[in-house]
Amino acid sequence: MTSASSVAQPPLNLELVRSAFPSLGSDWIFLDNAGGSQIAQPVIDRLNDYLLTSNVQLGASYAVSQQASQRLAQANQAAATFINAADPSEVVMGPSTSLLLRILAYCLGQTLQPGDEIIVTNCDHEANITPWLDLQRQGIVVKFWSICPQTLTLPLNDLAELLTNKTRLVALTHASNVLGTLNPIRQIADWVHSCGALICVDGVGYAPHRLIDVQALDVDFYVFSYYKVYGPHHALLYGKREHLLPLPSFNHSFITPDSLPYKLQPGGANYELSYSTLGILDYLEQLVDQPETLTPRDRWVQAFDRISRHEEALSRRLLDFLTSQPNVSVIGETTPDRQIRVPTVAFTVANTDSATLPPQLDKHQIGIRYGDFYAKRLINALGLADQNGVVRVSLVHYNTLAECDRLIAHLEPLLSA
Repeated sequence: MTSASSVAQPPLNLELVRSAFPSLGSDWIFLDNAGGSQIAQPVIDRLNDYLLTSNVQLGASYAVSQQASQRLAQANQAAATFINAADPSEVVMGPSTSLLLRILAYCLGQTLQPGDEIIVTNCDHEANITPWLDLQRQGIVVKFWSICPQTLTLPLNDLAELLTNKTRLVALTHASNVLGTLNPIRQIADWVHSCGALICVDGVGYAPHRLIDVQALDVDFYVFSYYKVYGPHHALLYGKREHLLPLPSFNHSFITPDSLPYKLQPGGANYELSYSTLGILDYLEQLVDQPETLTPRDRWVQAFDRISRHEEALSRRLLDFLTSQPNVSVIGETTPDRQIRVPTVAFTVANTDSATLPPQLDKHQIGIRYGDFYAKRLINALGLADQNGVVRVSLVHYNTLAECDRLIAHLEPLLSA
């Protein structure tokens, strides 16, 4: 059978896409999607169905409880297939990426010794920095892998100098929630593993735009938030089973360390939200031609290929405009190439407080945002804190070129004022 990724795909059916998001029927243009995407109707359908027909505790003998248990098992298996995990026990559900990374750092920290080293970056969301810094209290050495101020990339040679035989973990982002730049995770994972260390990747900025394959990336831990991938306020932590098993339980004292993933889900994962994530896959199936002839993974590869090509066109429209403005500095890559970036675009305007721009677009019902986006260390490193950070336009595949043009039409007078 021909692979879905080896054949040129038709363009994304935007009419179909937008019809799947009820909130897009309003007059607002949502361009703050990196903060949280709109929710797809199939997710809402799954959520409602669970609450109306199986909203009971798991594990009892009666039929409705058995149905609820089966639905949660189905959700975990589907999540594992979605990210290409080897086993559903490698999928931990939780309320947010920030909390899941806190749990991981707390548990992993108990397996480390004073003098062990962890490497973090200065361009990540703080969720993948602070939990590791907190381990310094027990004698763990935390080193910073800093972004190059000229290229705004993480120099691989600098990582090589930071890695030692005491390195136990490297934590970094897959795609910056400010820069939009894609990091070469597999290449970095190979370097990290060659030193006997583990790698933990924050995929929040990547997951809405590309299909995740944890086995191809060979990551040890990977985390992302469903509420930025067209779903509910819920999150997923992947960990290789061989690394999750040695971790102490974060749950009740009688929950044994081999109880995966439950030992890392105190109180259990939210049932209805976990089940509703199946709706994301229901939605992706709608974007594919003749889905019955393809495996699930091939269907999702095809869907995300169409998504990323459309998003590249959106990036091109916006970046072409911004780079043509003499007072504007794009913070990050100025190319729209989907192999290099996702359509999360940050910029500053000379002699302008970034906080002054988004409110002027509110009256036109265009939602964008300014600030540091919890990547405070990056904003400080770039000397942009006094300017109130950056203005960020974060696009996803349900946005249109017409929406980009509407943004540009109202933004242009503000840039030349």
